[in-house]
Amino acid sequence: MSLHRPKPPLPSDDTRWKLVNATMRRNGYADHALIETLHSVQDAFGYLDETALRFVAASLDVPLSKVFGVATFYHLFRLKPKGRHTCVVCTGTACYIKGAGVLVDALRAHHQVEPGETTADGALSVLTARCVGACGLAPAAVVDGEVVGKLAPEALLERLEQLEHATTAPAPPPRARAPA
Repeated sequence: MSLHRPKPPLPSDDTRWKLVNATMRRNGYADHALIETLHSVQDAFGYLDETALRFVAASLDVPLSKVFGVATFYHLFRLKPKGRHTCVVCTGTACYIKGAGVLVDALRAHHQVEPGETTADGALSVLTARCVGACGLAPAAVVDGEVVGKLAPEALLERLEQLEHATTAPAPPPRARAPA
């Protein structure tokens, strides 16, 4: 009787799976490598889909329910692709009192998206956080990694529109270089 079960084949020929497999191999395919492996999958693919969760469960010989439980418990893991832009609205006490709920409502109404979701066109992911550490700027949000504060709903929506237009605007034509 063999102590080692055969490992499942990689889900596809995508070379990113080899990176994920290397993470598991480095840890001896042990169940304690679950979180590191999920980070490896997310780093490689941007999110954790069902195929990835099943592959990790089979490779580490842990129940799929445990893999799914870990993936959904930790807020850093995403089960859906992230939008081109991200807006995290702080809902901590100071921000809540100063109008965080109004910011979330404005995002919901203008972009037709609930917190924790991405718009249908993949342009924006909207999230909430209990605190972003900017209580003096309440209400605050983190837009593409930058903390912005003392936000009115209109200012937040305008900022997001500017970001999206900057992303989708055609690049200016290359400028001629002066002769050296």
